[in-house]
Amino acid sequence: MQQPIRILQLFTILNRGGAETNVMNYYRKLDRTKFQFDFIVHRQEKGAYEDEIATLGGKIYRLPAFNPLKIKSYKKAITNFFTEHSYPIIHGNCSELGVYIYQEAQKRNTPVIIAHGHNATDGWNLKSPFRYYYKKRMMRYINTYFTCGQDAAVWLFGKKNADKAFTMTNAIDSSNFAYDEFKSQQVRAKLEATTSQNFIHVGRFNEQKNHNFLIAIFNELVKLDSNKKLFLVGNGELMEAIKKKVAKLQLEKNVIFLGLRSDVNELLQGMDVFLFPSLFEGLPVSLVEAQASGIKCFISDGVPKESIIVNEYVEVISLKKSATEWAKIIDAQDDFIKKDVSQIITDKGYDINKNVVLLQEKYLELLKQHS
Repeated sequence: MQQPIRILQLFTILNRGGAETNVMNYYRKLDRTKFQFDFIVHRQEKGAYEDEIATLGGKIYRLPAFNPLKIKSYKKAITNFFTEHSYPIIHGNCSELGVYIYQEAQKRNTPVIIAHGHNATDGWNLKSPFRYYYKKRMMRYINTYFTCGQDAAVWLFGKKNADKAFTMTNAIDSSNFAYDEFKSQQVRAKLEATTSQNFIHVGRFNEQKNHNFLIAIFNELVKLDSNKKLFLVGNGELMEAIKKKVAKLQLEKNVIFLGLRSDVNELLQGMDVFLFPSLFEGLPVSLVEAQASGIKCFISDGVPKESIIVNEYVEVISLKKSATEWAKIIDAQDDFIKKDVSQIITDKGYDINKNVVLLQEKYLELLKQHS
């Protein structure tokens, strides 16, 4: 019996982030008699998706964390890995931080070396000089560009190369998110939120997701009407700081921290509004999911417009506007009616069942092209 083509996916950690969730959406639908995913991660702690990956037949390998000050030991670990393992396709999901893996893979004559852009510009911080250096250096080792959208492609590969990138859409199983009135009432009852207006945000607690501003907006909304609840899904380094801010504003009864969840599709059924004031994004899976669930979405102008799939469900508000202005705009939209839009999601090319076939065809095409 012919063995499946094993593809090595590169990640930092396999938690429920956007890139990880997107790859897992594809992995679940993959024809695993023909293709199989294995994973390299850069954390010793166990990620949220690791048990499921093992169930699906994937292998997980651990490298030390990427640290510019400990490159020698990191590169040695990579060399040792490739001495023991060989893959026809390397699919890097940690952007430019896969540079030394790409370098070693090229040295070993790996046929297909993919870098995948999952995010747009992240502004400027202490890591930026390293990231720009690695991003430029990475280009000499990879031979295939993947992206979630145009903005992410421009950031990672540059304007000249962005159009060469294959768009691996941040697709979902739209049938799992289709709005259902009965389910909605069940979820609202379970969350003790049957009569309130329910807001939700799904995202890691980091600077990009702009939780400080999110809470400021919600605080202004509560001033207009206290019968509102905000459900926060995710974890991260800024969670404790946000909890302190919520306590300081005396919003503990209104803001509920749900942590990491595997049932976001169910939670969305009980919501009315998705709040997403990110500073920047690639093409967020969580926004695709929110639109598919039939709820109103208010997003910042830091989110690419190509993320808008169902126009009537999304309103873009400038980050230059104050929290008070955001609240007034949101509060004025109280007559929105939820409905099943799963067919629109499919028609716009965001359903996983069609997209997984395209991905499999792309892998085969690349192998033929580069072997």
